[in-house]
Amino acid sequence: QVQLVESGGGLVQAGGSLRLSCAASGGIFSDNARGWYRQAPGKQRELVAAITRDDNTNYADSVKGRFTISTDNAKNTLYLQMNSLKPEDTAVYYCYAEVLITQVGKVYSSWGQGTQVTVSS
Repeated sequence: QVQLVESGGGLVQAGGSLRLSCAASGGIFSDNARGWYRQAPGKQRELVAAITRDDNTNYADSVKGRFTISTDNAKNTLYLQMNSLKPEDTAVYYCYAEVLITQVGKVYSSWGQGTQVTVSS
């Protein structure tokens, strides 16, 4: 069974930092891009950051210069380092990846369970 398990969310004051992790089990990251999304109350889910297997990255304008996405392919783990956090970063954060089950040669699109990030002013 393919799972993406997130950790690292929490409550932090404005200006603080958090690091989110997303570990894949049941398979390995495929060669396709993987990323982090977030959804604030009453808003649509939006892309925060994405990274390819070759470490090419893409960020939402609102987080450029503050957030850093990275992958440890050996550990099948995706990270999001969030610095200089602002109250408007408050949301549930979800990781997304396409996970390859090598035994059957199939790729599954997978989402993490979500982790709450709350930034107080």
